[in-house]
Amino acid sequence: MMHVKLSDEQWERIRHHFPEESKPKRRRGRPMVPARRVFEAVLWILHTGAQWSFLPQCYPNYKTVHRRFQAWVRTGVLEDVLKDLAGEAKQRGLFDGSEAYVDASFARAKGGGAGVGNTKAGKGVKIMAIVDRCGLPLSLSTHPANPHESTLVQLSLDLAFAEDEPANLIGDKAYDSDPLDAALRERGVEMIAPHRRNRRRPRTQDGRRLRRAKRRWIVERFFGWIQWNSPPKVRTAPKAPASGPLGVSPGKLSGLRPAVRDLHVLQASRFLR
Repeated sequence: MMHVKLSDEQWERIRHHFPEESKPKRRRGRPMVPARRVFEAVLWILHTGAQWSFLPQCYPNYKTVHRRFQAWVRTGVLEDVLKDLAGEAKQRGLFDGSEAYVDASFARAKGGGAGVGNTKAGKGVKIMAIVDRCGLPLSLSTHPANPHESTLVQLSLDLAFAEDEPANLIGDKAYDSDPLDAALRERGVEMIAPHRRNRRRPRTQDGRRLRRAKRRWIVERFFGWIQWNSPPKVRTAPKAPASGPLGVSPGKLSGLRPAVRDLHVLQASRFLR
């Protein structure tokens, strides 16, 4: 069975973000499980897509791991880790955020939940992704499936982990919206998207700039990477729970399970490679 283990160099790069590392050791009572072991267990869950209760015995108890994981998400520890790694990656020239690509994918979720929306295709969530020119994710988030993709672009940019916003944001015809163009232009972002056939207003896209839209396959390849490179579903228990995070049934998300479980650490694990 695959085990996730960080090197000493990798851990030292992110160690200062975890509040447990700065607390003095307790003289009495049970000692706290080291944050490094808990973080490695979280990475194992995200890599395999398994349920928390399937965590191998070589890691801490899954209840402890899940509790600490929720605390890190709630206090923004994981977000700070990712922003730090993204900033370092940019300084080293590992990605170029001057030009980015946006797209969305629909995942069914018949179990319902607070983060699930009802559409003509059924209940589900919408996974929004913004990637750079090399396909490295700059923003990855889940939303109810009801809102249109064009209304979620600004929120996706707010959730991006790179400090500088892209000068050009490229999408498909779903992002052909004059209000969206105006809102992004105020933020210094130029939206590039082909016009819909039923468009009644005058065209706003320059044909020369529109040639960039032909490279939309970069973000489509990213969604394919999530789906086809995810490990197979772990089947060590007789029955899986009826619903998972956001009310999504684990069996219905197939290869998208790791992305939905925790989008932040999935990106952090790529930076740590």
